[in-house]
Amino acid sequence: MAIEQSADKMSLTRSIVRYDREAFSEIEDSIVTEFPLTIYVNGEEFATMVCTPTHFEEMVIGFLASEGVILFYKEIASLEIDESKGFAYVQLANGKTMQPAQYSKRVIGSCCGKSRQFYFQSDVKTTKTAVSAVTLSASQCIQLMKNMQEESTLFKGTGGVHNASIGTPEELIVSRTDIGRHNALDKLYGYCLQNQIPVRDKVLVFSGRLSSEVLTKAAKIGVGVVLSKSAPTNLAIELAEDLNITAVGFIRGQSFNVYSHPERIYP
Repeated sequence: MAIEQSADKMSLTRSIVRYDREAFSEIEDSIVTEFPLTIYVNGEEFATMVCTPTHFEEMVIGFLASEGVILFYKEIASLEIDESKGFAYVQLANGKTMQPAQYSKRVIGSCCGKSRQFYFQSDVKTTKTAVSAVTLSASQCIQLMKNMQEESTLFKGTGGVHNASIGTPEELIVSRTDIGRHNALDKLYGYCLQNQIPVRDKVLVFSGRLSSEVLTKAAKIGVGVVLSKSAPTNLAIELAEDLNITAVGFIRGQSFNVYSHPERIYP
C-alpha cells in the first residue's frame, strides 16, 4: 500500500481497503502522524513524549512547567529542538538543577492514565486552586466549543487527534492539536508562558473526556473554567469541586451539563 507524507508532517496519506455496503474498495485515507520526542534537561535524559510533530517548544515548556521543573519561561536558558533526530535539549538558567529522587527517566505515551507512572509525583506543588472570577453565558459555552471544532482541520481530515483551546468568554486566543490530550494541554500552557498571557480570567476548551489528569492539568495552568465536548469521570468532578474549577461536559448542539461550581455559568 502506498504511503505519502503530507507537507505539514502532521498527517500522511495511505492507501487502505474500505468495506461499505457489502463491497470492498481501495481508497486514499489521511492518517495522523505519531512522533517520539526525547527531552534532555541539563544533559540528562528526562522524558520521551509521543506526540503530533508540531509546536514542540511550547509542548516542552508546558510539560516542564506542569512537572514543576520550571515555574516561569525565564528559567530556561536555552531550548533546542533537533527534529531530524527527535531530541529536545533544555538547559536551565542560573544553575537550576533537578532533584534525582524526584525525577527519573520515563516514557510518556500518547494516551492518558497508567502510561504516565509519575502522575502524582509533582502534583502537590504545581496544582493550584482556581481563583478565577470569570463568568460566561450558556450561549458563549456553546459558541466556544463550536469555534474550536470548526478550526481543527487535522481532526476533520484524520479523526485521530484531540483539540484544546484557551480563550476569553468572547473568543478563542490560541488552539492546539495533538494525538495526546495531555500534549495538547502542555502546548497551550507553553504558549501562555512564552507569551506571558495571564490565564486566571481565561477558559479552557477541550474536545476529549474530562479525566482527573485533564482537571489536574487545567489547575496547573490556572484556569477556572473547563469546557468539554465529552463526559467527565467521577474523580475529575471531585477534583473540580476541590480546586474551585467549573467543569462543563457534553457540550453538543444546544445543550451541556455543569458538574461543578455552576455559579460561573449564567443563562
